[in-house]
Amino acid sequence: MNTVRRGATALAAATVLLGTGAAGVAGAATTAPSPTPSAVTVPDGLYGTKDPTYDGVWRQSLAFLAQRTTGFQPADKAVDWLLGQQCADGSFSSYRADTTTACDAKTLRDTNATAIAVQGLRAVRKQSASPETIDKAVKASSDWLRTVQNKDGGWGYSPGGPSDANSTSVVIGALAASGLRPSLFTSAEGRTPYDALLTFALPCSDKEGPGAFAYQPDKAGKLVANADATAAATLAGLGKSVVATKASPDQSPVCNDLSKPTVERAALNGASYLAKTLAKTGHLTLPPMPGATDTTEQPDVGNTADAVVALAASGATKEAKPAVEWLEKNSAAWAKESGPAAYAQLILAARATETDPREFGSADLVEQLNATGPAPKTPDTSASSTSEDEGGFDIWWIIGIGMVVGVGIGFLVSGRKK
Repeated sequence: MNTVRRGATALAAATVLLGTGAAGVAGAATTAPSPTPSAVTVPDGLYGTKDPTYDGVWRQSLAFLAQRTTGFQPADKAVDWLLGQQCADGSFSSYRADTTTACDAKTLRDTNATAIAVQGLRAVRKQSASPETIDKAVKASSDWLRTVQNKDGGWGYSPGGPSDANSTSVVIGALAASGLRPSLFTSAEGRTPYDALLTFALPCSDKEGPGAFAYQPDKAGKLVANADATAAATLAGLGKSVVATKASPDQSPVCNDLSKPTVERAALNGASYLAKTLAKTGHLTLPPMPGATDTTEQPDVGNTADAVVALAASGATKEAKPAVEWLEKNSAAWAKESGPAAYAQLILAARATETDPREFGSADLVEQLNATGPAPKTPDTSASSTSEDEGGFDIWWIIGIGMVVGVGIGFLVSGRKK
């Protein structure tokens, strides 16, 4: 998730879960200002009822991914809404209120929105009314992402911006969904997305964040552990996306620096960091908002759900289970406040750990998600078990698992239990 989008979600979580006062709300408003709910008109076909300025395409795409994993196909008008958000050059913005006007140089393209839209559209392709249209849209987006790839092989949130772990990771997921091998998607300088991802990896010797990933180097060039970036990069390093499933065999992650770093090893180191961080409280936390008077760290529900998916994808389902149990007890208010993307994140976390999303604590996440948008089509029971294929991850998903198993066997042979 990009920083602005996650910041807005984090504020909602803190407000709902812990009753944050007006000072906290005001502090966040300077980060991601938005109209009051009464001033927002949500377009027909879009999921959710809140201002879509910063997350319209994101929440729509995540909803598609979660629905397909549970066998539902979004309504045609929901798919048409997402297709209508695309610019002629293949890019997407976070949200375009007026799609009758063509995108121009002033249109704020968004690599994260473009990448997640690719995944969402690929997921609904086979059951859509116009698969050929989706194919063209996906190809156009993939071609556009190549044109804005940075020299280091990665991507920033905005075209031309410095690469960051989150943006690079979500684009890796989009490439795999498009049937493109990320390791062959090179910049003009011959750098791959994985080359960029490795530059954000902290060594196991780092005292504050052993094995973690940073979002970006700070102003001094130092890498600082970031749980959000770590969850995203762990999945990407394994060749997977947010629709990843449980890897086998189950193995506890350990941090191990190799003399010649590989992206797979860095991803497993990231899983080790997440496991240790979650073990403390069962959830991840949000740092205090800049300028806030209350410096107490708040639970980060969405990031915890993302970390669960990353751990399960790395084979650390056992380490993810306590976090799932925490989510079952503590996510209801956050999800209700945050809307479709939140329900989708929880569904994907449940699915990754083979937990029933229809009995998630006291909630039926599937019913709640479906209620946030146009009524989906009749469930396709055959699709719920093959949604990886629907999302285009049939090949890379298997390769990712193979990499985890292969690495694990190597460590077992050498006397180390991964």
